[in-house]
Amino acid sequence: MNDASSGTAFVFPGQGSQSVGMLKALAAHHASIGETFGEASEVLGYDLWALTQTGPEEALNRTAVTQPALLAADVGCYRAWRANGGGQPTWMAGHSLGEFAALVCAEALDYKEAVRLVARRGALMQAAVPEGEGAMAAILGLADEVVEGLCRDSAEGEVLAAANYNAPGQIVIAGTKAAVDRAIRAARGAGAKRAIVLAVSAPSHCGLMREAAAKFAEALAVTPFKNPAVPVVHNVDAARWSDPERIREALVNQLFSPVRWVETIRRMAEWGASRVVECGPGKVLTGLNKRIVDLPCVAIGDPADFGAAMGTDAN
Repeated sequence: MNDASSGTAFVFPGQGSQSVGMLKALAAHHASIGETFGEASEVLGYDLWALTQTGPEEALNRTAVTQPALLAADVGCYRAWRANGGGQPTWMAGHSLGEFAALVCAEALDYKEAVRLVARRGALMQAAVPEGEGAMAAILGLADEVVEGLCRDSAEGEVLAAANYNAPGQIVIAGTKAAVDRAIRAARGAGAKRAIVLAVSAPSHCGLMREAAAKFAEALAVTPFKNPAVPVVHNVDAARWSDPERIREALVNQLFSPVRWVETIRRMAEWGASRVVECGPGKVLTGLNKRIVDLPCVAIGDPADFGAAMGTDAN
């Protein structure tokens, strides 16, 4: 195997990709996945792998648990890739929480430090808005500017904004529950194919997270970062930063700013990416990526897909 995968972009999924039993089949073939979860469990003080494998689902879906669980899953999957001779990608990015996995795999952030950070991040996000007072919803089939206008019109003095630009015609909005409900009705009236509330316990990437972001900045300030060995494209501005202070700033702003996933994937394609590999559980990002760029987009979260991608990497 070559040590580098020329033109390959690795992307790491965030919240929404978790499921009870995730990576079970892949972990049976690659000990590094279980070892990665074990390291996280040492930091957290509970058995993270057992929770992901047996649930209950309600516990796994709590933001404070979901974040370290997905970090471990993403990093464990990447470690398995590298341990089996998979080449180092040319670019990396992560969707929301996945950005921390990208920074770990790019050697900019120590893994155990990242576990502490995302556990803190999740707890702050969970505490920022009382459960039931915030919401997120997916709006499908409307142009970006139409959804942005619906958010302005439906806010009525409350917080409401586009939170994730996931793919052309697919935007997630976030804000107070009442404002999100108004926007859903407006979106359906405007001809949206779907407008549905998402099963999340905290409304990410909107103004409701500013207080959490300010507190998270304190944790980031005392966490060591290094220049990434692989360029990481950040959600908040689809830019690559090597300076640790700029990385910290991007991670703070990400909490209350939209995830610009469409721009992120297109930017890597413009820079010469020849394929996009989703590294972690599920295939959520792969579905989005195929709608954004005309490139091979694959996932490696199960043994068959892992083996197929590894075979391609050997050529």
